[in-house]
Amino acid sequence: MESGENPEPVGVPARRKGRRRGLLTGAVAIFGAIAMVAAGCGSSDQAPGGSGGGGDETITIGYIAWDEDIALTNLFEQQLEAAGYDVKTTQLSAGAIFSGMANGDVDMFLDTWLPTTHKEYWDKYGDQLEDLGVWYDKASLELTVPSYVTDVNSIADLKDHADEFGGVITGIEPSAGIMNRAENFAVPEYGLEGVMKVQQSSTPAMLAELEKAISNKKPIVVTLWHPHWAYSRYDLKDLQDPKKAMGEAEKLHITARGGFSEAHPKIAEMASNFTMDDEHLQSLEDAINSAGKGKTADAVTQWTKDNQAFVDEKFGSLKQD
Repeated sequence: MESGENPEPVGVPARRKGRRRGLLTGAVAIFGAIAMVAAGCGSSDQAPGGSGGGGDETITIGYIAWDEDIALTNLFEQQLEAAGYDVKTTQLSAGAIFSGMANGDVDMFLDTWLPTTHKEYWDKYGDQLEDLGVWYDKASLELTVPSYVTDVNSIADLKDHADEFGGVITGIEPSAGIMNRAENFAVPEYGLEGVMKVQQSSTPAMLAELEKAISNKKPIVVTLWHPHWAYSRYDLKDLQDPKKAMGEAEKLHITARGGFSEAHPKIAEMASNFTMDDEHLQSLEDAINSAGKGKTADAVTQWTKDNQAFVDEKFGSLKQD
């Protein structure tokens, strides 16, 4: 979803780079001090109480404001803390997270899209990082319509039905990689120039337009991606893309700074075995979204109670002596 150094993550409104650099600069100082303390203590997955946590060292998880990453990061934070670890989550741009992991200032990132979306960052920093494994293998970028739009089943069909959509593909932030795929690949490759325009917006605005259209049973085509909670809430249909204009399917990896597995073998082992299916992921995302602003932690806590068997299976090894 990103191309080059400047794109922003899907689902994240554009923010001033200066603010992000400021966040990372402050984080570097804090994490540097923490690392010095940890080095003196010789942490090896031992909590203050001896229960297998992270000692005096904080486990720092960097995240981007994509729905799946917010969901997984909050779930990991609660489960790691329940196992005795001290956890800090920090929202940064993808580029800042990768450079932070390479520098040792960020321990983990749970949403590395490969082989395409984060390819540039992985090519640049990958030899300094650890790939702990794939947790989701069905990620993809899509042009999507409500299922009741029965006469449009492929991107090619949009050419003959452009008027039904007002000639607009409702998009998100202009810097998002999915916008690049829609504007510079799908539109020209399917001959949509002059009949369909990719409209820049924001992720919340796009979702609001999608909900409004569905409430009124009106045609709409939007830029969307798997995994996303919208597929759980609405009856949607991805348009067929035989030319692969929107890109190939991707896999979501959990990645970490170099040396993380040696410092925290229990977390690394858990992460390497962690997977999440669409049913659980979409329901978690939907629970967070439905809870509203400021209630993410409460939503994750309740979701955990409702899915305790799944959570115990995935994170139980952290709590074993």
